[in-house]
Amino acid sequence: MAGINKSTIARKVAMALSGLFLVLFLAQHFTINFTSVVSPSTFNEISHFMGTNFLVQAVLQPILIAGVVFHFIMGFVLEIRQKKARSVSYGKYNGAANSSWVSRNMILSGIVVLAFLGLHFYDFWIPELIHKYVETNPDDPFRYYDETVAKFAGDPIRTGFYALCFVFLMLHLLHGFASSFQTMGLNNKYSPGIKIFTKAFAIVIPMGFVFIAIFHYFNNL
Repeated sequence: MAGINKSTIARKVAMALSGLFLVLFLAQHFTINFTSVVSPSTFNEISHFMGTNFLVQAVLQPILIAGVVFHFIMGFVLEIRQKKARSVSYGKYNGAANSSWVSRNMILSGIVVLAFLGLHFYDFWIPELIHKYVETNPDDPFRYYDETVAKFAGDPIRTGFYALCFVFLMLHLLHGFASSFQTMGLNNKYSPGIKIFTKAFAIVIPMGFVFIAIFHYFNNL
């Protein structure tokens, strides 16, 4: 039993570390995307740098994809193990009495976020690969803003789906971000401040993405 507990703890720590890494990427991604609202030229410049920089494309991007895959696989593994443990350890388990809806449905919010990532790859990453390596089009540093806006302009369904997915991302972060610090054992005098920060981040960043999508939709009607 001790070995199983240690294994579970190790998985939770790995899950927390991968989650914190993805949170850093999320903050960076939001910062870049928000420039599309305030300065299209700046958005083009940053996107062109990210899209042509060897370190970003050959090193950071594969690490990011691996982090996403690892985080979601580990989430499914832990969810399955927890369900098995509950069925063995408890004759009755009243989840609603012991935890919040968000914490009990992390796997649901995670699945929605995973579906969103699939759409996001389909909308942006795959076309970028085709543009660069299949069609071998000439480099155009000014195309990124128009390509981004085109995904939302005149398409209420896609815009609405993006917004809905970011709401689920917010729910996922409201529990997961704070829990990552607890899993890492950071329970000290700074815990209240960390809790406030993680909740603020979990709300502001996803809602910021919602704002970006809705802004581009209405700004291009």
